[in-house]
This record gives sequence, structure tokens and C-alpha cells, in this order.
Amino acid sequence: MRKWRKLGAAVGIAAMIAAETGLANAGPGMEGNPYQRGPAPTTASIEAPTGAFAVSNASVPGGNGFGGGTLTYPTDTSQGTFGAVVVTPGFLSPEMKWYGPRLASQGFVVLTIATNTAVDQPGARAAQMLAALRYLVEQSPVKNRVDGSRLAVMGHSMGGGGSLEAAEAYPALKAAIPLEPWDLGKSFSAVRTPTLIVGGQSDWIAPVGQHAVPFYNSIPAGVNKAYIELAGGSHFVPMSPNVTIAKYSIAWLKRFVDNDTRYDQFLCPVPQAAALSVSKGTCPHT
Repeated sequence: MRKWRKLGAAVGIAAMIAAETGLANAGPGMEGNPYQRGPAPTTASIEAPTGAFAVSNASVPGGNGFGGGTLTYPTDTSQGTFGAVVVTPGFLSPEMKWYGPRLASQGFVVLTIATNTAVDQPGARAAQMLAALRYLVEQSPVKNRVDGSRLAVMGHSMGGGGSLEAAEAYPALKAAIPLEPWDLGKSFSAVRTPTLIVGGQSDWIAPVGQHAVPFYNSIPAGVNKAYIELAGGSHFVPMSPNVTIAKYSIAWLKRFVDNDTRYDQFLCPVPQAAALSVSKGTCPHT
């Protein structure tokens, strides 16, 4: 627990600094919501391969508590700071690079990381996610574009379990998106972060009945949460570009990292679509 507190405190200090400057630098036309970024969304805009923001990227070397990765960020400096997301792979899996441009072009700073070892367990991956967030707000070449008070985590498989553990350890996170999460013997009743869990109907590595669904059910009813299950989805769907995952992940991040209620339309009422075998959640959001 001491390790978690140290990591959380480091991120929290940076968040306070960023929060003090982020509001002052908010872009024009955002008086109602200083965190709103980009044009009004449509189904087409959040299903498209790229969003409204041009992006650039930079390699991040290993060290700083995680295994390096790729930093992707909007090049626009006229709209103030952006929320930030760390994306983490699963067991034996490479960096999940496709999420970088997909999310960054919608108005986020994104760090897709490699883990210190390919066999790191969820707890170790959670620690690396928090270390990566600390790097983003304190050391990254775009730290001045990151609002450290608006941070999120995503992860696949053991990275998904890690994202839940990170949210449990650092409740100041604005959003968590576990993708077909895997973790053993865990209840996440301490999670208070708005959490979207994505399961795969045909996932035999992290069967939803043993992982995703119990994880969702263990998060208290008073927390903003949602569960969507990919119809026929195997465990490996999140590793490649997927419109359904992108659509609902973007909507979730926009709603809870940017506090942008324009994206409620994609989340409430709970979505019903041919691509989803199950969907449930807490609507309306608080």
C-alpha cells in the first residue's frame, strides 16, 4: 500500500499544479465547460478512424517505472490543456499502438505503454500505469499540454485487470476502461472511478462469467459504470482497430475526463446494437 500511496501522491501533486494552470488556459468558447474539446460529436465522428485534431507522436524510452512506449498528442495549442490516457497491453502482448492516434485525434494526450516484462501480473501493470501517468504530467515533452487533474487508464486482459487495480488504488482517476479484463479472485468494491468494462462473448481466456461480469457487479451501484459485451468477440479483439471499442471508449473518456455531456447520447440510454450481445449501466450519469 505504501507504494500505491507514493505513486498516487506524486500524480496528485502534479494534478494540482496542472489544475491551477489548465482552467486559466482554456480555449475560447468553452465558458460553459472549460474542458470541452472539439466539435459537437456525431455517430460518424466517433466511429471514424481519426477525429478533428491533427496529432504528432514521440517514442518514450523505458525507465520511469514502465517499459517505454509511444506518446501521441494533439498538435493544437490554442485550446488549453488536454486530458490524458495511459493504455496498457495484456500478457505476452506488444504495445497497443492503434489507440494512440484514434484517441489523441479526439482530443486527448495518449501514452500507449509496453510493460517492464511481458509476464507482469495485473498489480504490476497497475503500478506501471500510475508511473506512466506521473511521467506524463511531470516529465513528458508535452507535460504543459496535460491537465493532471483529468487522467484515465485503459488496458487489455491483464492490463484490464491492472486498470481496475489502478482505479482502486488512485480514485482521483476520471475514467477507467478495462478491455476483456483478467484478474484472479478480485472484487472491485473499492472502485469509485467511472468505469466502462468491455467483455467478449466468446472470450475463453478471460471468460466474462469469471472476470468481466463479476468485476462489473462488484463496483458499487452508486458509481458511474457500464458493461458492454462484444457479440462473438474473442479475447484478441481489442488488439486490433475496432470501431465498437473505439466508439464507446471515446464517448466514455469524453463524458468523464472532459465532463462533456454532449457524449451522453452514445451512453444513455444503455446502447443496444447488433455488435453488442449484452449492455448495461448506470444511466443517467451523475
